[in-house]
Amino acid sequence: MLEPRVWDIFCKVIDNFGDIGVCWRLAADLASRGHQVRLWVDDASALRWMAPSGCDGVRVLPWDQAPDLAAAGLQEQPCDVMIEAFGCDIAPEFIAVCARRHLAVGQKPVWINLEYLSAEGYVERCHAMPSPVQAGPAAGWIKWFYYPGFTAQTGGLLREPGLPARQAGFDRAAWLAAQGIDWGGEKLVSLFCYEPPALAALLARWAQHGLQGQPLRLLLAAGRAQTAVKAALNDEKCLQPIYNVHGLLSISYLELLPQNQFDHLLWACDLNFVRGEDSVVRALWAGKPFVWQIYPQHDAAHVAKLQAFLDMLQAPPSLRRFHEVWNALDGELPTADLPAWSRCALAARQRQQQQDDLATQLVRFVAHNERQTP
Repeated sequence: MLEPRVWDIFCKVIDNFGDIGVCWRLAADLASRGHQVRLWVDDASALRWMAPSGCDGVRVLPWDQAPDLAAAGLQEQPCDVMIEAFGCDIAPEFIAVCARRHLAVGQKPVWINLEYLSAEGYVERCHAMPSPVQAGPAAGWIKWFYYPGFTAQTGGLLREPGLPARQAGFDRAAWLAAQGIDWGGEKLVSLFCYEPPALAALLARWAQHGLQGQPLRLLLAAGRAQTAVKAALNDEKCLQPIYNVHGLLSISYLELLPQNQFDHLLWACDLNFVRGEDSVVRALWAGKPFVWQIYPQHDAAHVAKLQAFLDMLQAPPSLRRFHEVWNALDGELPTADLPAWSRCALAARQRQQQQDDLATQLVRFVAHNERQTP
């Protein structure tokens, strides 16, 4: 294994917190293994609630028009690995400093472009492919394209050490009480979504029938999910009486949750609705039935990505169809089959746990390519 190294991770926040969420988890995971990480980000505001306690070994630095490399200590503590997350292009001033150091002492960092997560076939073909740098102060260096993924031929998934033990010690009732949720044993469903067209129909179904005929409490994530539900119910009082004539649906509106508390939310629920890249991985590790709303793309490229994910999941027909309708493909939502969906989730988690996690594989990849790079 690689002895402790200095990693510089570059992240640009596009929207919806997914980019910074993945980069923070990776930075904190590496730091927990003894590495030093500088996380350069153009908008770190989400970390105030996402990681309010910070993390020993991770330093968050502003990535603006003129990054202050001297204040960051780059000369005193040069990087061994630099990661541009999701093709964000590392600051040219940073690369110039690394190039000057290479000329002076003959040491250059391992340069990695960390790509988006997908279960599509191209991931295996493109993972760990080298791309020679053609111009600039780092001309002749190699940039490596690194793909997270779900198979042994990819870079794996973020899974920090000790996660299963943390979940095994989780006390659902205590956590719900700490959130101020008066739980009476009803089914618990988390909802973290964009604005799915099927949302109103699903709320109406729950209000009329509950979940598997039992009362349901919806634990609603802050932000767009809450706005979407309020719009669907068309009432800022959270629930119109017409939607709840049988008393089968109640809603708890949550505050913004730190990442570890979001894990707890997923562990507490009987069914989870998640969105984007970071939360779908956490739902997978939770081992509970889940439905994923993939980020929609204008050219419908997300449809093939969704189908590849469902193939990987070995989703039963009802779960596949639910995903398709939830992601705005035509049709009506099928009835949730929680026993079948649960078996699917547990089997998928078990398969993924047989593979090394993303940080472990990255460390090994760096060790190999550090030796290969003069």
